[in-house]
Amino acid sequence: MKRDVIIACDFSSREATFEFLKKIKARKPYVKIGMELFYSEGPDMVRELKAEGYSVFLDLKLHDIPNTVRKSMRALGALGADMVNLHAAGGYEMMRAAREGLDEGSRGSSPLLIAVTQLTSTSQQMLESELLIREPMESVVAAYAENSRRAGADGVVCSPLESAAVKARCGAAFLTVTPGIRYASGTDDQTRITTPQRARELGSDFIVVGRPITAADDPDREYRRIAADFLGGEI
Repeated sequence: MKRDVIIACDFSSREATFEFLKKIKARKPYVKIGMELFYSEGPDMVRELKAEGYSVFLDLKLHDIPNTVRKSMRALGALGADMVNLHAAGGYEMMRAAREGLDEGSRGSSPLLIAVTQLTSTSQQMLESELLIREPMESVVAAYAENSRRAGADGVVCSPLESAAVKARCGAAFLTVTPGIRYASGTDDQTRITTPQRARELGSDFIVVGRPITAADDPDREYRRIAADFLGGEI
């Protein structure tokens, strides 16, 4: 699997999304559609991006009973996205049902199924005090990843800091999709972060970058910089 940079298009409208994408001149990037954009514009947003030649990560983080998730993934599989996700906290049976639904709904090859382990906004303190999980973050993420692998997922969303532990537990071919990529010290609402170059060194397969690119004065230049550092050369 070829590494790539995914731009998080966390916009509220189709117009804002395509206006931003016009600024990226290097190439048509891999883009992430999250809840805000999908709920605002609906499934046609995925179809239009695919028709324009973009690779699409549909980031809806499904988490429900297995039957509901299976039917939902069947519908999402028909949209043609390249990657979809769900919460690993839903458990083995839910993830297994998701894999089946995705395969049933897909036309041609199925999208990559990626399970979210712990959000990058979750700290060790939050893990223990709010979620009542007493194990170290790295151990929790690796265990969730192993459960996801057994259920048929292709990889997980985790922080770059846990990528090596996931690979050690699940094998080099098991994908790690890692948000929390920053150069500056400001972290916004994410707590487990690192730079693009460090993410590459730690074994991330995909990095997801939003505000450092979308809020930059020159998004194309910042995208090129991040891609060069992560991919190890100019794009």
